[in-house]
Order: sequence, then structure tokens, then C-alpha cells
Amino acid sequence: MTAGKRLRGGLAAYSPLLLGVLMLIVLVFLPTGYEDAVIYRESIPCRVTILEVDNEAIVSAGLIQSGEQFCKIRIEEGIFKGEETTGYNLLSGSLEADKIFSIGDSALGVVSHSDGTILSVNLMDHYRLDKMAILGILFAVFLILFAGRKGVQSIMSFFITILSIWKILIPLCLKGYNPIYASLILVAVLTFIIIVFVYGFDRRSLTAILGSMLGVIACCIMGIIGTSQFKIHGAVLSNSTSLLYSGYQDLNLTQLFMSSIFIGASGAMMDLSVDITSAVHEVVEKKPEIGRLEAIQSGMHIGRAAMGTMTTTLLLAYTGGYIAQLMTFMAQGTPVYNILNYKYMAAEILETVVGSFGLVLVAPFTAIVAGCLLTHRKQTE
Repeated sequence: MTAGKRLRGGLAAYSPLLLGVLMLIVLVFLPTGYEDAVIYRESIPCRVTILEVDNEAIVSAGLIQSGEQFCKIRIEEGIFKGEETTGYNLLSGSLEADKIFSIGDSALGVVSHSDGTILSVNLMDHYRLDKMAILGILFAVFLILFAGRKGVQSIMSFFITILSIWKILIPLCLKGYNPIYASLILVAVLTFIIIVFVYGFDRRSLTAILGSMLGVIACCIMGIIGTSQFKIHGAVLSNSTSLLYSGYQDLNLTQLFMSSIFIGASGAMMDLSVDITSAVHEVVEKKPEIGRLEAIQSGMHIGRAAMGTMTTTLLLAYTGGYIAQLMTFMAQGTPVYNILNYKYMAAEILETVVGSFGLVLVAPFTAIVAGCLLTHRKQTE
């Protein structure tokens, strides 16, 4: 009997890990439906080494460079490994997109071929995948050394989130499904999986999931209302116009923007709900006789302390990408009155404020649910 209980306890402890492994396997092999894009059907991406450079065709005008850089390259992988040929680096005059190669650089080249013959090699950018892999491995090693099994689960939740967005959410949006509904369902599933990784299958998981999702739903509703009232068009999303020109004119970019608001804030809401749940659970464990109302009040106090930094975290996360834009406004002497009324700034303000509203609501939601579910018995206050 004791052995049976130990076996069941062991299975229960490792069931979230097994669930994560199963999900990862499914997501890795799940097709998106866009693997055979016409533009890359007869092309092979591979790493190449720059052997020689020819900059004669580059036209420089101050900081702007246009024209074409010709490079002698050696292909380092794939079916053409070891072959030397010429690669082309087209410069468009954009500092953001252009790159200049030097001898010895590693680059990502797209090899166009036909019947085993190389037709051309387009040099896309400097090759960074090896350095990304090293950085990711170092992070994973330190996380596992510090957190043990929880670290493994954190890494799994990270990859599950990435794969779920890439292989489920994005294809669904491209196929014309409502981005708001698709995003809400995906956030709910990811919230369930990630919080189960933290707590396993118990009342703490249910508490944190309910508190987090109530905040996400409130954030979604406020985002829809705010986007309508602010007259924000989804074209404020980066590269959204290019998406329309790629043959997806029927996409509702405004709904995409609405969904991006609560997706961006959902991680912080999940974090806050887990913090409050853990704190209330610890209080209840140390003081089993505590009543529901007192437990709820404890959760409220904890939430107030956390909200101050969380809202600032959202502000810094959202505005970090707009530093150059703000510097441009200041350098040009643009009045603050005008800055605040620009569509891009209004969208940024909307994301920050709505996300902060969601956080403010997550705290009492989670505290109330934690007080009701985690106390050992109902007491009259």
C-alpha cells in the first residue's frame, strides 16, 4: 500500500514534466501549412564564409550606402558544401536593414539552384545562429544549476510558448481566424501549462490560473474599447503593411493590435498571480487556522506591494523600443502636446495603461480566489 502511494506520488510529481515533453514533441512536428512558401521553394539557406569582397559598385552618400557588394564565398553546409562562388549583397540605403561584409565573416546565404547547379547566392545577413545557440545553452545550464527540475520546466515552458505562437497562433491568424479569440485561447492554454509546471495539479494552480485569466480577459475588454476610442489602426504594428502587400489584404490588423495588448501583458499578470498565490499559500501553511477574509486581506497587501514595480516593468518593456523615436522628437523640438497625440505614441500609451489596468485587477482577483480556495476551512470572521 505504501509502495503504491509512493508510485502515485512520484507520477503526480513528474506528470507536469511528462505533459511538457509530450507537448514539445507534438509542437515540433506540427506543420504550419506554410513550409512550402513559393519564394523559397527552390532555395537553400546555409552558412557561407566570405573569402573576398568587391565594393566598387557601392555608392556612398554620407551615412547612406546603396548599390551592390560582390563577395567571393565558400559554402559551408548543405548539398553544395565546399563549393566557391559569388554572393550578392544588395544595399537599399536603409541603415536598419543593410549590412556590409568583410573578409572572414560568416554570413547566411540563400542559394538558388536548379538541377544541381547554383544559379545565385543572396547574402541575407551576418550568421548569428551559432552565437545564439551558445548563449541559449549557457542560459539553460545556469538555470538548471540554480533551479534544478524547475529550471528544466522553465526552459520547456519557454520553448512551448515560442512554438505555440509560431506554429499555432500565427498560422491561425494568417488563415483568417479572429486574432482575439485565437490569442485568448492560446494564452489560456499557455497559462495553464506554465502554472502547472510551477505548482503541479493542485489548488494553487487553479488559483493562479483563475486570477491570471480574469486579468487577461479584463485587459482584452479594455484593449478593445480603448483601441476603438483612441481610433488606433492596426497598421501601427511593425511590418503590418508589408503583410497586406504579401497577399493578405483581408487580415484585420486592428484586431491583431488588440490581441497584442493582452498577449504582451499576460506574462506579467501570470507572474503577479503566482507571487500572490505562493504568498497566500505560505501564510496558510504557517497559520492553518487563518480565515478566508484574513487570507484575502493578506493577498491584497502582497498585491499592493508588487503592483508598483510591475506597472513600471510594463512601462519600461513597452517604451524601450521607442528610445530613438523619442530622441528624434526632442532633437526636432516637437511639442509634447503633439507627441502624445501621434498614433504610434497613443498606441504605446494604450498598451501600457491597459496592461497596467490588467495588473491592478489581477491582484484582487487572485487574492479573493486564493482566500477562497487555499484556506483549510471556512471560518466566520
